[in-house]
Amino acid sequence: MALEEKVKYSEEELKEFEILLQEKLDKAKKEFIYLKELISRKNDTGTDNTAGNVKVLEDGADTAEKENFSQLAGRQQKYIAQLENAMIRIKNGTYGICIDTGKLIPKERLRIVPHTQHSIEAKLARDR
Repeated sequence: MALEEKVKYSEEELKEFEILLQEKLDKAKKEFIYLKELISRKNDTGTDNTAGNVKVLEDGADTAEKENFSQLAGRQQKYIAQLENAMIRIKNGTYGICIDTGKLIPKERLRIVPHTQHSIEAKLARDR
C-alpha cells in the first residue's frame, strides 16, 4: 500500500502559519507607518536660512531620500497585501498549495517565505 501524498495542511499546521503570518504582518505594518512618518517629515519644509548653493544640494538630497523612502513604503505596502492574502488563503483552505503544480509547498519554504504561492520547483521553472 503506497503512502498517500498529503494535499492539504491540517488545522493545527494552518494555525502555526497563521501565527507566523500575523507576527510578520504586525511588524510590516509598524515599519510601513514608520516609513510614512519619515516621508511626511521630509514634506515639512524647515525654516533653515542656509546659503543658496548649500540649500539646493540639501533639497536634492532630501528629494532623493524621500524617493527612497517612498519606494520602500511601496514595497512594504505590497508585502503587507501579500501577507493579508496569505491569511485569506488560510481561512479558505488553500494556503500552502502551489498555484502552478497543485502540490503542497514544503513547510520549510513556508516558514521562510510564508506568503509564497509557489513551490521552489515552480519558482525555478518560472525564473528560467
